[in-house]
Amino acid sequence: MQQIAIIMPQLGESIAEATIVDFLVQEGDPVETDQDIIEVETNKATMNVTAPAAGVIRKYTAQVDESYAVGATLGYIETDRSEDAEPPQAPPAERAPLPEPAPPSSEETKPREVKPTINKLPVPADNFGASYLSPRLKARMQELALRSADLAGVAGSGAGGRVTVQDFEKFISELEKTRLSRASSMRVAVADAMCRSWTRPLATVGLSVPLEAMLQHRKQLSPRPGPTLYAIRALALALGENSTPAGRLIGRNIAHPSSIDIGFAVEAEDGVLVPILRQADREPLSSMTPRYQELMTLAKERRLTPDAMGNSVATVTNFGTFGLTWATPIPLPEQTLVLGMGAGRKQPFWDETQGAFVPRTEAYLTLSFDHRVLDGGAAGRLLAKVSALFQRPEEL
Repeated sequence: MQQIAIIMPQLGESIAEATIVDFLVQEGDPVETDQDIIEVETNKATMNVTAPAAGVIRKYTAQVDESYAVGATLGYIETDRSEDAEPPQAPPAERAPLPEPAPPSSEETKPREVKPTINKLPVPADNFGASYLSPRLKARMQELALRSADLAGVAGSGAGGRVTVQDFEKFISELEKTRLSRASSMRVAVADAMCRSWTRPLATVGLSVPLEAMLQHRKQLSPRPGPTLYAIRALALALGENSTPAGRLIGRNIAHPSSIDIGFAVEAEDGVLVPILRQADREPLSSMTPRYQELMTLAKERRLTPDAMGNSVATVTNFGTFGLTWATPIPLPEQTLVLGMGAGRKQPFWDETQGAFVPRTEAYLTLSFDHRVLDGGAAGRLLAKVSALFQRPEEL
């Protein structure tokens, strides 16, 4: 009899670990090859680990609610197939000893007064100086898995308003006295993405768009596409004609997309998932509806497969479902654009033919973009193109 290790697989391109949710097969039970045996949760979805071979679950070494890195051993399957035996692991390479640090010179041991300057001028307190973090403080933050954004509420007492290690330790000790709740992996992933997105200069433009033609058109289709799908298709066609607005600035070059893949935001438990509609500029609206509804259901259940996420050029988010008429959504770190759609409202519209105000359903479309790639004029023209397609839904 041989024992084969159950290994945490690579569940996605950027996923380094996963948390054990449940054991679907108990110790001592027989399993078949590729049978689902462990349910795990990543920062993007809930997935299953399968059995590497047929046999009996001998034991689990992993624990529920604990996280394990890709490649970690989660348990063992006992099988009588000797060819399935786990290959011996090579011993880890020994690390060379670090050199002894040189003793400090007499000059280095003298205390020095810190006077931070910018362009030879003293740094004002609570201004630029507070953004500086010493190597010692950075190491302490890394030890606790904290970001600089987590210290936004800490008032620095150091030179120029800098946050010192003493400020940090006082903040941590006070934090331990408050009620804390564990942030989910989804919430941590969203926070990480938004911090990376905010390192770029972002701007937003908006435009009020009449919805009468779109609302009338969707009544003729079965199944009926939602307003979000109309926005996805309109944005895809606009970018299909000119993909430059969806390019990414890398150094001194703009990387143009090879495929117009559009994502759409879906609210999941304690976060947001963004499934992708591939080549959205090539498929008509009517045939996109079933796939859109399927991805929507999988996202809400956090059952999206890795190929249904990532590598998109833009996102569409319908914040109108929350009753909001205007918002400034933030594009994902790997994207330049995000198109937002507000709630439809009846508005008075002056009809020249009737010489009177008439009611018309309108909604605001907003386009948030990376200002390094796109200027206000180009963003406005792109949004106007999307608006024009909304009023000609038969072209979608």
